[in-house]
Amino acid sequence: MAILTRPRLGKKNWIGLTTLYKREIYRFFKIYIQTIFAPVITTLVFFIIFSLAIGRLRDNINGIDFMEFLAPGLIMMAVIQNSFANASSSIMAAKMQNNIIDTLMPPLTAGELVIAYTAGGITRGITVGVTVSLVLAFFVETKIYNLLGIIYFAFATSMMMSLLGIIGGIWADRHDHMTVINSFIITPLSFLSGTFYSIDSLPEQIRSFAFFNPFFYAIDGMRSGFIGHSDGPILIGVLVLFFLNLLLWFVAYRFFATGYKLRI
Repeated sequence: MAILTRPRLGKKNWIGLTTLYKREIYRFFKIYIQTIFAPVITTLVFFIIFSLAIGRLRDNINGIDFMEFLAPGLIMMAVIQNSFANASSSIMAAKMQNNIIDTLMPPLTAGELVIAYTAGGITRGITVGVTVSLVLAFFVETKIYNLLGIIYFAFATSMMMSLLGIIGGIWADRHDHMTVINSFIITPLSFLSGTFYSIDSLPEQIRSFAFFNPFFYAIDGMRSGFIGHSDGPILIGVLVLFFLNLLLWFVAYRFFATGYKLRI
């Protein structure tokens, strides 16, 4: 009984928490061709297309080579998509296969469940991000201007997307619902976040909308860490991601604590 969760005594079920986390890691490493190699190839295709179609014709952006400007945005895009996919697909698959009860029955609190699923998504997102960075290093000179900034924005963004994946996976009743989230939220916000362009090039009326897009701060922060250039205030980006993570954590916690759409 010593290993069981006892919140009132401040005890955590570390064995259960780490077991669930290891399951999440094993789940995506087992199909690494789909979960790691495929996103790397997709990102590389984006990079090659832009390099061949636009790279030679595009002027430098604020004195920075276009391909060097593009690379950090593509890295962060891979982190965003894979962090979300890991948490959302895990919970969604468990619900569709009616084995989510196997996760909910063990003595794990709502907070421990959120930690395990979030940590799994963060691990996959950062793993893909590091792999993409290593591959892109063969095609473009990658510099590190601020390592601490890169670490913070990679961690905070993958955490944000993992929590959003948990919320989306619990909320969705079928795969069509997840398609809606990806098609109408994740993909549009990713492409309109300044990944392929500087928002300084946008008309002033449109540019202001970018500052309401959390993905903009994620990509802008990552770009600043690599090349030292940012289109927006870095401190604002740090605070936006921090408070968004707090909000999403609370929602995900409440979903598990109340059994929202999880009770059979």
